[in-house]
Amino acid sequence: MDDKQVAFCPFCGKHLIRLTPICGFCGRSLAILNATAQTEEPAVTGTSQATVSQQPVNAKRTDKHLPSYKQFLDYRNSKSNERQSYSYGGRHRAKERKHVQINIGTMVRHETFLKPLRGRTLPLFVDPDIEAPDILSKAVQKMRTFHQDTPEGTYVLLYPDCSEVIHVPGSERPFKLAEYKQELGRPYSRITFFICLERHFQAVESDSDSEIVLTSRSSAEFNQADTVVFEPQNQSTPQNIPEHERDAPGHSSTIQPGQIVISDAEDMDRPETNPATTSCYSNYTDLYAPDVEDMDEDLVAVDVENLEHTAVEEMNITLPDIVANLSLPIDHKRVSRFNISRANVWDGAVRGFKRTTYTEKCDMLVRFTDDAGVFEEGIDTGGPRREFFTLLMRHLKDRPIFDGPDGHRFLVYNAKAVREDEYFMAGKMIAVSVVHGGPGPHFLSEDLVQYLAGQPSFKSTVNAITDEEIRTVLREIENAASLDALQECIMRHSTVFQTAGCLRHVTSVEEKKDLVADYVR
Repeated sequence: MDDKQVAFCPFCGKHLIRLTPICGFCGRSLAILNATAQTEEPAVTGTSQATVSQQPVNAKRTDKHLPSYKQFLDYRNSKSNERQSYSYGGRHRAKERKHVQINIGTMVRHETFLKPLRGRTLPLFVDPDIEAPDILSKAVQKMRTFHQDTPEGTYVLLYPDCSEVIHVPGSERPFKLAEYKQELGRPYSRITFFICLERHFQAVESDSDSEIVLTSRSSAEFNQADTVVFEPQNQSTPQNIPEHERDAPGHSSTIQPGQIVISDAEDMDRPETNPATTSCYSNYTDLYAPDVEDMDEDLVAVDVENLEHTAVEEMNITLPDIVANLSLPIDHKRVSRFNISRANVWDGAVRGFKRTTYTEKCDMLVRFTDDAGVFEEGIDTGGPRREFFTLLMRHLKDRPIFDGPDGHRFLVYNAKAVREDEYFMAGKMIAVSVVHGGPGPHFLSEDLVQYLAGQPSFKSTVNAITDEEIRTVLREIENAASLDALQECIMRHSTVFQTAGCLRHVTSVEEKKDLVADYVR
């Protein structure tokens, strides 16, 4: 073997100084290397002619080179990987990340809000640690693959409540699917996102509540009263309008472009056609009618008896008239939106009423959603709003600030409700429900209503108190036979009376009735 030639053991990779039958490091046979070396050595014996004659044969044999060092390293690495695959158990192998299934849909602009398209929901398999931009790109790609009519353009990723997916809801952390799933508390298969064209999303965002006008027929006629010549009828519609056009629902000459005129024919009974019957609206036109009489006309005699009769009628105002007067300040050109989940009506109502942008003088637009956050079909023309107030009154009845039997519930003290200002919120909800056409709190006790109204007919007894401990204390006060026993009982239960704000010093036994009456009130 030539000194310039380098050889390596094909089994252990050690460098061989000289070619031996056996490797001195691993003990493996090197017969294959010896056979290759013998074929490469030229014949030394014989004449130069013999040497020349053997050169072509040797030249052919030298074409078979020894394995190169790079080939040897590749071979050794492959064998090492093969051995490692059999050396370790399954628990030492790296776990493959499994993809999870979520759902994607499409939202489009429908008038002044976004609406999900039916039949466009597709499953999407993604990594749990995926972020919002990656979900958006994959969702758009799959939607275009299965729906060729998907329009071109820039898309945004939205939650079911039509808000853009940027942060994890309720935090400032960047969105990640795994964190969102943990906060939502639902399996991946029940998580749904929507893609929406950016121009549709921005158009809906730019539409402020002040630009949306919901005008009913009665309010349209009300707005018309200041723009037409006064006529002594129970309506302010000009005479030049044909009768069939005048009776058409939603007709008004003062309706501006962009207004949504909604007929009240479906939501309330039609008024009687008797011309003698007057309404709040006709009273308004009679009171605020412009003076069209000439100043030069003679004075007309006034019937004093008719004036007195009219004054008596004005004093006998009814409850519907009071509610109608309270609803006059409502601005029907602006709305406050309420997106209410049927599974959690109370929390949705509290969030809506506590918004800084909410005002009672705006009209209300209520939309219901299911558990998946998908909006129900339809436009709120009064029905969803009344249904919302009906459900709200049912939930309000079961709040801890009320106690007592059904139909006769009264207010009780609750420390948590005081901290969360729930008493004020309950009163606000009741007032808004009554003024906006919803039901009243029919679950309250008649005595409580009389007391809140300041009526002297409030009479309640100790038996109406549901708390057994407090009822026992009040009965003990009523059964006190002497002044000392009464004072001792008051001092023993001073905390109860101090909490109710009726703790006092008594000087006679007869004052026990006033003490009990104050506590019951």
